[in-house]
Amino acid sequence: MEKLTVQDILDADLDGWRRLAQALHARFRTGDFATGLAFVSAVGEAAEAVGHHPDVTLTYGFVDLKLLSHDVGAVTGRDLELARRINEIARKQGIGTATDPLTEVELALDTADIAAVGPFWAALLTGSTDALSGNDVVDPAGRVPLLWFQGTEAHETPRQRFHLDVWVPHDLAERRIAAAVAAGGRVVDDREAPSFVVLADPEGNRACVCTCLER
Repeated sequence: MEKLTVQDILDADLDGWRRLAQALHARFRTGDFATGLAFVSAVGEAAEAVGHHPDVTLTYGFVDLKLLSHDVGAVTGRDLELARRINEIARKQGIGTATDPLTEVELALDTADIAAVGPFWAALLTGSTDALSGNDVVDPAGRVPLLWFQGTEAHETPRQRFHLDVWVPHDLAERRIAAAVAAGGRVVDDREAPSFVVLADPEGNRACVCTCLER
């Protein structure tokens, strides 16, 4: 399957779905557990019919779905098609979506020696060095956020080495940044917007608000 670009995904105009770090995400407001369970069951039947399956999180008031073609590591046409089928199921069951809560957090660690620190963090976070894949620690069980290593020059001066990458829907990034600034933060660097904007808290600890745009 061909990998889709961000523009391909935006042009598809999928109601309620947003691409975050890699995959398509959607939250469906089911209101109670029984409704959510029935929705998940119907989604499962649709997924089995096309041989492509979403990641599902079922809680009392909502269902979170994530779509990614794992064999190519990207969003493809089959993800868009299944998203459309899921939206039709939701419409028939009277279930709506909400994009405001959609958020994905990744951890980033500055290092000049990935080969040295990568196995340690893979073992610590997942129990196995096999979780180290290139510049990322990926937990196949989904227990911990993705950790990626950002290459940097060796340095001895104390500095912040860890930061959070907070992925939000592209059309809600400005609102999220404004909320953080209103809560006492500040914008440190917005030269790479809308791809990412660097923020800092009142003590100078930094994080990035990231979107899928211009990548």
